[in-house]
Amino acid sequence: MRPPVKMIGRKVGTALEWLRNAAEKLRTLGQSDGAEAARPPERPRIGLALSGGFARGIAHIGVLRVLREAEIPIDCVSGTSVGALIGAGFCAGAPLDVMERLGRATGFTDFGRWTPSWLGLATNKRLEGYLERMTPAKTFEELRLPFAIAATDLDAGVAAYYTRGPLGPPLRGSCAYPGLFVPVQYEGKTLVDGFLAAPVPVEGALLLGADLVIAVYLEAGTVEHPRTMADVISRSFTIVQHHADIAWRQQADIVIEPDVKSFVWDDFSRSSELIAAGEAATLQALPKIRERLAAFAREPAR
Repeated sequence: MRPPVKMIGRKVGTALEWLRNAAEKLRTLGQSDGAEAARPPERPRIGLALSGGFARGIAHIGVLRVLREAEIPIDCVSGTSVGALIGAGFCAGAPLDVMERLGRATGFTDFGRWTPSWLGLATNKRLEGYLERMTPAKTFEELRLPFAIAATDLDAGVAAYYTRGPLGPPLRGSCAYPGLFVPVQYEGKTLVDGFLAAPVPVEGALLLGADLVIAVYLEAGTVEHPRTMADVISRSFTIVQHHADIAWRQQADIVIEPDVKSFVWDDFSRSSELIAAGEAATLQALPKIRERLAAFAREPAR
């Protein structure tokens, strides 16, 4: 004869209660004898800081591809100028192949329109439409990963970081190369290219809570004989960057530097070479990245 259903229920309830009590005792015992401190720590929160560089920014795609294939997790991204554009697409979940195809077909008129004025030679309003080719996301809140855009507050002369609200205006501000593009007015600030105040926005990744920051720097080459006013401006700001890169290097844990010096600002037709440069530099940096991750795992629990 089978036992009554009520009796079975009471026995099951008693067993569950015993298991809960036993688990609580084990947890308390572990905390008292130091077992909690011996528990392997969680991996660090990894942030990626992407620099600007116009067409040279296509190298960022190669960097992202190698990190993904090597299963290096990226938890947050901060971007300046073209680094902000690539970062927005990546954080939105846009396939790298899609970004690569867009890069190959990109020309100046895809993001700029010549409208000479006292403040600049062109407007970059078309950049918002260009972003739509990567992702339908229009706000930071729609992105899959935390993301920060670095722009330069021209009036205050400092970096301005944006992590909430619409993507378009701060992205355009971050890409408003002084002299070439008209500055962007947003939230009471006059925004120009982020590379002036945050050439490699390591600080943005730290603001997003990164424990370990991988910085990607795209150094411009020397233009011996400038062809255009844009070349003159580009070379001038490259000189400024060489004298102002100490701060972000001290903040970064790993620095990846693709060899893109031979590329000029509008070399979109050389996308394959730029991506290959990003891949090569990242493959070279992988041992150091894994070493830092292993060192973090050996540290005492936080």
